[in-house]
Amino acid sequence: MAASPASTGSRPNRAVLLTVTCLGPCMVLLDNTIVGAALPDMQHRLHTQLTGLQWIVDAYVLLVAMLLLSGGVYADRFGRKRVYLTGVAVFTTASLLCGLAPSLGWLLVGRVLQGIGAAALSPASLALLAAAYPAPQERIKAIGLWAGFSGIGLAAGPVAGGVLTAVFGWPAIFLVNLPIGVVLVVVGLRNLEESRNPSAPAIDSPGTVLSVLGVGALTYGLIESGARGWTSPVILGSFTAAVILLAAFVAVEARRSAPMLPLRLFRQRLFTVSNTAMVVVGFALMGSSFFFSQFFVYVQGSSVLRAGLQTLPVSLAMVVVSPYAGRLAARHGFRIVVTTGLALAGLGLLALGRVHADTGYGNVWWRLGVIGIGFALTMSPLTGAAVQAVSPQEGGLASGISSTTRQIGAVLGVAVLGAVVRTRQSGGATFETGLDSAFLAAGAVTSATAVLTGLWLARSKPAEGSVAPRRSTDRNALTTSNNISTKSR
Repeated sequence: MAASPASTGSRPNRAVLLTVTCLGPCMVLLDNTIVGAALPDMQHRLHTQLTGLQWIVDAYVLLVAMLLLSGGVYADRFGRKRVYLTGVAVFTTASLLCGLAPSLGWLLVGRVLQGIGAAALSPASLALLAAAYPAPQERIKAIGLWAGFSGIGLAAGPVAGGVLTAVFGWPAIFLVNLPIGVVLVVVGLRNLEESRNPSAPAIDSPGTVLSVLGVGALTYGLIESGARGWTSPVILGSFTAAVILLAAFVAVEARRSAPMLPLRLFRQRLFTVSNTAMVVVGFALMGSSFFFSQFFVYVQGSSVLRAGLQTLPVSLAMVVVSPYAGRLAARHGFRIVVTTGLALAGLGLLALGRVHADTGYGNVWWRLGVIGIGFALTMSPLTGAAVQAVSPQEGGLASGISSTTRQIGAVLGVAVLGAVVRTRQSGGATFETGLDSAFLAAGAVTSATAVLTGLWLARSKPAEGSVAPRRSTDRNALTTSNNISTKSR
């Protein structure tokens, strides 16, 4: 791997590099959480229904989920600076398109392009940072700052979204990315040094295309089923296409010498259980948070700004607790921390399913806080468990797969829980009742997964040649996992 000249450069150059590589992912994470606060205003101004709101979120998350692994390979093969700045430029241009979109259709086109840009810039930013800081201790500090910036974006999203939407309307949540993106491109072109990995694996184009189409067909069926009916030929056809495409994806990956998703890794129970739990984390966290602002606006009658502030306990709890999750898992083991986190998140969601229009905020905020604490305790340890299950040479791949499974869970969470709400409404229930059912469903799935990890997470054997499951090596795995574990919550 060619080392970046920035690794031996001056401190000011390193400071610029660190700022540029941290602000890109921060912008992406800000976009993840800022959109939720603006959904009620989008629904009103774009004259769309719940299905349209689901697509606004999933059109973005789907592309990130399916292209994240390929984005890292592109960065290694074609140059990390080139891929990073291209990703920033695409994301920024797409943000402009979203902000100027005259209709839902144009907004969805912009969201798809945003997802492509995010999938390119996110792994490339970390690769640039790793190349610039070859010394392990300095690299750990740099990655800590990188994760900290991501946390700022995560926490600032609900408040920023509420303020911008209340003052300027929903387009402002996308237009705010323009000055950041332009500055990153200009400064990055002048200050970033190129680096690449000549021995990077070949790009798995067939696997990438099949995965996007397969998960996309499944998502379409889940989201559109509310409007068209579960037995509609279009919906049944989309589910059939999803099965065929995903089966073809598995067949292709099993035969390729350098697949984007090595299926052999799933022979390790620790790897399989940790990634299964990560799917549920994405499913329950993203699926439920999709409805938080809608609950406060449509059920409790809050303003958009106030709703953004009211959802803040989830983000704040995650930002505060996340840095300690890895340390706790290193001390007590993956099973205890992950199972405790999932149990707390499940209980919080079940409790949230019992709130109503007349429930005071003093009896709501703590439920959101418990949900945030619970999920914060799971993400880094689950990624660390996946890393520990494989050989040391495949730790980066395992961490990337863990992030991808969380994103896939997020796509399905928005689609499935939205289907729960629509199904309840079609049966004559109110929107409030539908939301309660969605929160209860997310809580039940999360609680059941806590039982799964409690039974199986610690019984797994590491892969041949991998790190042994001792507390000291738990810490090493968690250090590696923190590279990507804060992405796209």
